[in-house]
Amino acid sequence: MQFTKIILFTDRDGRARFREEGVPLTEGKPQARLSALMQSGGYQLRMSPVGFRSEFHCTENPQWVFILGGAMEIGLQDGSSRTFKPGEHFYSADVLPAGATFDARVHGHWSRQVGDEPLATLFVRA
Repeated sequence: MQFTKIILFTDRDGRARFREEGVPLTEGKPQARLSALMQSGGYQLRMSPVGFRSEFHCTENPQWVFILGGAMEIGLQDGSSRTFKPGEHFYSADVLPAGATFDARVHGHWSRQVGDEPLATLFVRA
């Protein structure tokens, strides 16, 4: 049994992409499987109003993003996007490559609130 970790990452070409990776659930009991304990560096809650949209940006510090209410769309440089709804998550790790200067035509992702409900998110630093 495993948990699927959706990862937003910076590929070798400097562009953000999504991939999935399994997190083994090797602890706990058969009725409630757990992963190994993971370290965290604190958390933040955010409310984004209807109509919110960011510019292209990179993640400053890798973090888990959990959608608590509303919906969040993440757009990539290649024109693709992915929408996350309440109860869904992703691991945001699309940091600026070492030594690079941010270029909004190459690096990062944008995010926006989707629908008629404000976006509520929980950010947990890795």
